[in-house]
Amino acid sequence: MKTNESRENSEMFDQIAGSYDFLNHMLSLNFDKGWRRKAISTFATMKPRRILDVATGTADMAIGAVRLNPDQITGVDVSTGMLEIGRKKILDHGLADRITLIEAACEALPFEEYSFDAAMVAFGVRNFKDPELGLREIYRVLSPGGKLAILEFSLPRQKWLRNGYRFYFHRLVPAIGRWFSRDLSAYRYLPDSVEAFPKGEAFVAMLNRAGFTSSAYKPLSSGICGLYTGIKKNN
Repeated sequence: MKTNESRENSEMFDQIAGSYDFLNHMLSLNFDKGWRRKAISTFATMKPRRILDVATGTADMAIGAVRLNPDQITGVDVSTGMLEIGRKKILDHGLADRITLIEAACEALPFEEYSFDAAMVAFGVRNFKDPELGLREIYRVLSPGGKLAILEFSLPRQKWLRNGYRFYFHRLVPAIGRWFSRDLSAYRYLPDSVEAFPKGEAFVAMLNRAGFTSSAYKPLSSGICGLYTGIKKNN
């Protein structure tokens, strides 16, 4: 069952689902595609058979992970509108036998323990109603030795770049988002949620509290994006 907050999030993303992919690529200057490839590549040596994509949205990450040649990829999201577009993309790519999308909240994943070898989240953790509970749920459904990779927006370390980035994020992104999606609140939410979200070592500490080991942070594109990884302990 959706809580009021998860319902509000799902309704917001339902509203912008039709323009989401276009705006994602345009507003990130297509850097998001490379960031996703880097996150997926962290699983290459472990050759996961079962992959979970949390906050899958329109399934870009799930579709990209097919190159790892897993047996099955399962994506979950709270937005019906995003999932509808994701399912269409999966059909268009001929991947319906490889990728399954399910409407579910990250805080109550409908899977048994040890269901997945790897899990990933691209730009979704800051949208979790309860990030720590969501991370613990991901930990629960991973097999021992399973790996989690997370992409999240961050803030550049260099002051001049950080100031320019904040101007772009707080002034230009909402205006562009409103122009194309007709939804100003969603693209005001984006920079506000990025500012509020724990970054770098603060988020690594959150991963550790959820039970992950070997947790690490790698800044991408001068710190505009962060790549976080963690491992579930072997029993």
